[in-house]
Formats: sequence, C-alpha cells, structure tokens
Amino acid sequence: MTVRPAAVKLDAEKRRKAVFPPFQPVFHPRTALFGRAVLPAPAGRIQKGDTHMETHFEKTLESQVIYQGRVITVTRDTALLEDGTTALRDVVHHHGGACILPYYEDGTICMVRQFRYAMQQELWELPAGKLEAGEDPFEAAKRELTEECGVYADEYIPLGQIYPTVGYDTEIIYIWAARGLHPAAMHLDADEFLTPERIPLAQAYEMVLSGEIKDAKTVAGILKFKALLDDKKI
Repeated sequence: MTVRPAAVKLDAEKRRKAVFPPFQPVFHPRTALFGRAVLPAPAGRIQKGDTHMETHFEKTLESQVIYQGRVITVTRDTALLEDGTTALRDVVHHHGGACILPYYEDGTICMVRQFRYAMQQELWELPAGKLEAGEDPFEAAKRELTEECGVYADEYIPLGQIYPTVGYDTEIIYIWAARGLHPAAMHLDADEFLTPERIPLAQAYEMVLSGEIKDAKTVAGILKFKALLDDKKI
C-alpha cells in the first residue's frame, strides 16, 4: 500500500498550523472541550506585500451547552467582535467526517445512492462516514471504502479538507482518493442502507455540473480529483 506523504496523519496542532500559518492557536475552555481552537486577535494590520488578507476575528467570552445529542452538541456562545461589541453565536459541534473517492483503472469511480432523512431524498454520494471522537480521519476513510464499496486500495491520495457549513457548524470533512483497488467484503452498519455503483468519472463530473449531484463533499471530491488527473498531477 502506498500512502502519499500528505496523507500521513497529522496531530491536531500541526493541522491547525497548516490552516492558519501566521498564528499560534490558544485554547479556550469551551473549545478545548470539543477539541477545537480559537485564534487570538491579530497583533496588527498585515504589512504591504503580504499574500494573506487582513485577518478578522471573534473571541469566545462565554459558552453554554443547550443540546447534547448522539451526533452533535449545540452551544450558545457570547462572542467578542473586533469592534468591541458582543454577539450571540449558536454553534453546532461535530467530530467531522472522512470521505473517499475510489478510482478504478477503467476510469470509473464508486459512488453510493443513499436516502438522507434530513433532506428527504435519495442522493448520489462518495463513500463517507462520521468520525468518532479522536479518530484518525485517514483510518476512517479506509474503513468507509471497504464498508460501502467492498474494496481496499494500494494507494491513497489526499484531496484536502472542506468546511461544509461554516456559518454555524464546526464539522470538517477530510477527503482522499483511492487507486489500485481490490475486492473485499462489504459490511454496512446495522442502520445503513445504500447501493454502490460504478460510474465513469467523466459522467460523474457532468452530473456535478448539471446539479444532479448536490452533496457538498462529493462535489468537491469529484471536481478536485478530475482537475488533478487532467493536469497529470496525480
């Protein structure tokens, strides 16, 4: 099995530094509870010629858990804004998810059709699953590949991460592509019902452009993988 260097698990501090290189994260009691970091206010304006945009910030002053569920926790926070005023922020805390795009030598990919209760419709998606607290996203992605598509891979290519709902949700979804696929036994969760199907990558790309594929992680994964493949970067 080949794992590209970027696919090696990073610890939480290295991940935060990769996303926010100019700053050192500091933990607030609320964010430490959920394993998230709050960035300090910038020391001053960005100097001319710096490639980063001027940085805005909000600082957590107070946090109250108002709902504790099986998958999410919801807090109502008081945030200090950069102009010195405060505002209420309702935040959905989620451990995140892992997603994988299985790519076959014949140019097809494995996708699944699954009914999503919240949307009340069946959707096309890449194989994916939620993370348990502290779970390695890479290991979770490999697990979902076998569970939902019935294959394992020789090579895994990192496609980055997405923030699907930045306005109020802490969820991060980590995405990989898999090549060198071999058959394995599917083993879905007890309450999971889906159908895997192989579709040409070119067709999946057109399904994204036409709006037939609506799931955010699937849209991002297909577009990025095809772009890298077309540019011969993978």
